Amino acid sequence: MNQATIARRQRRLNVLISMAITAAVLLISACGTANSDASGGDSNSKPTVLATFTILADMAKNVAGDHLNVVSITKPGAEIHDYEPTASDIVKATRADLILNNGLGLERWFDRFVSGSKAKKVNLSDGVIPMSIAEGEYEGKANPHAWMSPKNGQIYVDNIVKAFSDLDAQHAAEYRRNGEAYSKKIQAVSDQLAGELSALPSNGRTLVSCEGAFSYLARDEGLKEVYMWPVNAESEGTPRQIAKVVDAVRKDSVPTVFCESTVNGKAMQQVARETGATFSQDDRHLLYVDSLSAGNGPVPTYLDLLRHDAEAIISGLTATQR
Repeated sequence: MNQATIARRQRRLNVLISMAITAAVLLISACGTANSDASGGDSNSKPTVLATFTILADMAKNVAGDHLNVVSITKPGAEIHDYEPTASDIVKATRADLILNNGLGLERWFDRFVSGSKAKKVNLSDGVIPMSIAEGEYEGKANPHAWMSPKNGQIYVDNIVKAFSDLDAQHAAEYRRNGEAYSKKIQAVSDQLAGELSALPSNGRTLVSCEGAFSYLARDEGLKEVYMWPVNAESEGTPRQIAKVVDAVRKDSVPTVFCESTVNGKAMQQVARETGATFSQDDRHLLYVDSLSAGNGPVPTYLDLLRHDAEAIISGLTATQR
C-alpha cells in the first residue's frame, strides 16, 4: 500500500469517524435519560469496560467476574486493523468508564475513535518486549500481535488486573485472585502447546501463513516463520509476495500452508497449487489471530484460540506433502 493510498484511507476514516461522532452526539441527546435512574445516574451500577476486540474482551471478562460490564467493540470474526467505528461504537466510547486497547499500532483508528471519551485508556501490551517487522511498508514498526504468545498473554492479564483495581478499588482483591487463576490457565495451555510443538522435527518447523501474526509464538517455540505480508494491507498477495512464499515452501518442503480467519486465502491457494502443499480454509485448518469465533465456533475464548492454532499447526506440519 503506497503513501497516497494510506492517505486516502485515513481521510476516508476521518470523515467516517467525524460523521459517527456527530451521530453519536445526537443519539446521546435523544436518549440520554433512557438508561438513567431518578438521581440521574446509570441504572446499572456496574462500571463499563470497553475492549477494542473480542480477544481482549474475553481476557477482561475472566478477570472482571461479576463486578464489571465488559463489552467488545468488534464482533466475532471482525478484522481489527482497519475497522471502521460506527455511531453506536462512538456512543459506547463516550459512556465507558475504562477502554482497553492492544497498542503497538494495532488499532490504527483508535485515537480518533476515543477523542470524545473521558474514559481512562489502557494499552494492554505495556511491558511486552516488542518484535520489529523486518520488511515491507511496516519495516521497523512493532509487530502488534503480541497476545499470540501465552507469555505475553499473562502480561496482558497483569495489566487488566491493575486497570480494574484502579477503576474499582473495592473489589481489587477479587480481581487479583481472578487474574492469578486465569494466568495459571494460560500457563497450562502454554505448557501443553510448548510440549506439542517441541516434538516437531528440526527440519519440519517452518510455519507459513498469510499474515505475519505468529512472530511472538514462533520466537517462543523455535519455529521459522514465513508469511505473505507482515500486517493486513490492501496489497495482499502481490506477485512478489507469492513468489517469496513459494520459494520458501519449496526450499523447506513445507507440507501445509495456512491463512487466518479474517483474511482472503486466494493468494495462499496459488502457493499451494504451485508447490503441492496442502491448504484448506475449513474451521479445522484456519488459524485464528485477530478475532474469536462465535460461541458455537471453534475458538469462542482466548484459551481455545491458543489450543486450536497449536493443534492445526502440529497437524499441518506433521502431514505428508502431496
